[in-house]
Amino acid sequence: MIVTRFAPSPNGPLHLGHAYSAIVAHDLAREAGGRFLLRIEDIDGARSRPQLADEFRRDLEWLGLEWEEVPAQSTRLDSYEAAARRLMDEGLLYRCTCTRAEIQALEPRIGPEGLVYPGTCKGRHVDLTRTSALRLDMTRALERVGDLFWEDAAAGVVAADPREFGDVVLVRKDAPASYHLAATLDDAADGVTLVTRGTDLFFASHIHRLLQELLNLPVPTWHHHKLLLDEDGEKLAKSRRSGELGFGIADMRTGGKDGRALADSLRMGEMPCGITLSRFPHGDA
Repeated sequence: MIVTRFAPSPNGPLHLGHAYSAIVAHDLAREAGGRFLLRIEDIDGARSRPQLADEFRRDLEWLGLEWEEVPAQSTRLDSYEAAARRLMDEGLLYRCTCTRAEIQALEPRIGPEGLVYPGTCKGRHVDLTRTSALRLDMTRALERVGDLFWEDAAAGVVAADPREFGDVVLVRKDAPASYHLAATLDDAADGVTLVTRGTDLFFASHIHRLLQELLNLPVPTWHHHKLLLDEDGEKLAKSRRSGELGFGIADMRTGGKDGRALADSLRMGEMPCGITLSRFPHGDA
């Protein structure tokens, strides 16, 4: 059975990009007689606003979507801690006290997620009185697993190559897990068989495939869908306040618009004014 999920973080209102992503995941599950899950990713420290989760539910209902809700991330902290402890015991994690400013000062190379950590804290004594993150020793991890592959609906079979990310953070200084660790563990726990998300997260799947192998987790397939772009050609994003710039779902809902009609338009590729749909970077999707 196909199981998909929509996993928003309650740190800002949903926008049209979220609506499109939820619709894609919902429809792929429904067309196959599968299950569509809602998971609230609420471990983003002070940025999380619990009241937004109810807004998200109202938004999805307004769009005409039906879902099963699974436990929020804040109820899963023990699983993140256990996974991190296991990787630490196996010598695959190390503590890092470096700040972003300290990393930038070293002029590191740029990878798919921005600055690539140069391994400053690897193999050295770390002052335990300073707040630290836990990083994955990418070299050791890759030596452990050998060649890995994952499958995307548009790109086909992809050779996993997470080395471009360097030693990624798996446990943040300000949160019990990074996106990479939490999402990978949660998808496995929820029985997700088809991970649907935007093409902006395509490269993150290289890391998630590695974590699945290291933690002996089931391997899903992926469906990276196109992104909605604003009039400047930028993806809709909470960081750009897209939910507050005329593309917010809650504002459309409370403003009396027809959510089901909007959902049908997005399904047909009929974008609202000022919005375009990106192309998939590895072949059209």
